[in-house]
Amino acid sequence: MVNALIDPQTANSILPAGSIPALVTPMYEDGSLDWNALRALIDWHIAEGSDAIVVLGSTGEAATMSMEEHGDLLQIAVEHARGRIPIIAGTGANSTSEAIELTQYAKNAGVLATLSVVPYYNKPTQEGMFRHYAAVAEAVNLPLILYNVPSRTVVGLDDETVMRLAEIPNVVGLKDATGDIGRGIMLMNRLPTDFVVYSGDDPTAAALMFHGAHGNISVSANVIPALMSRLCAAARSGDAPTVRALCQRIAPLHEAMFVESNPIPVKWALAQMDKISEAYRLPLVPLSPSKHAQVAAAMKCAFGGAGTKIS
Repeated sequence: MVNALIDPQTANSILPAGSIPALVTPMYEDGSLDWNALRALIDWHIAEGSDAIVVLGSTGEAATMSMEEHGDLLQIAVEHARGRIPIIAGTGANSTSEAIELTQYAKNAGVLATLSVVPYYNKPTQEGMFRHYAAVAEAVNLPLILYNVPSRTVVGLDDETVMRLAEIPNVVGLKDATGDIGRGIMLMNRLPTDFVVYSGDDPTAAALMFHGAHGNISVSANVIPALMSRLCAAARSGDAPTVRALCQRIAPLHEAMFVESNPIPVKWALAQMDKISEAYRLPLVPLSPSKHAQVAAAMKCAFGGAGTKIS
């Protein structure tokens, strides 16, 4: 086994805490990547107080990107961030060899850590998932955050598998997108104290942070980065009144971001804010007109009449 890039004992202090947007990938209508919009989004999130950025995750449509595009996007994101904000790279794949290759791209680009989704479509066993992650962690010397999202991958990591993986030096954290608070609390109670857990479910993120989660890797933070930063800070400090008020304000947005498959609604929302063009790669298509009013109403509720443009 390779030595860890960082000592796992220091993961809690090195990995970013708080609000971490799972960034959309801006595109033109022909599907090519809009680098200027990407750079502008990074600048905006820095100004709004986001604590880190995940690129090439599910929200970033990573599954549609070529290897060359992965490399280019990672390089541009890291170079433009210039150390002002940590960059975490989505490097998961349903092929272990591809996940290793993507993780090597991320290391070469200079990201802080990687986020590696459970292999999708193949429906691996728990032993298969363990060996998959062990192979990636051994092949590339870079901190790896597990990403458990069974709503997308069909199969998910059992708690016992997470416990086994937590013993591997380079495996330093988990993004738990199950939304199961009870399970998350019990798992955090069993994991080593230096193993970092992030919520990956916006509606339940504050509750998980109240119980010790490090932060939230968020879809909604694409649209309301400052509010999500405030929410995460309040939840991590135990400020229940602030959390309650903010959650009531942004709960409709959390629901609206999933009225159709992510990132369809969030890209529509950002287009209304003139942050990006509303462009996707097939098989994703633009938001159905019947959903526009719901998403717009949720945005106005979250913004609280702050004057942000909504068409």
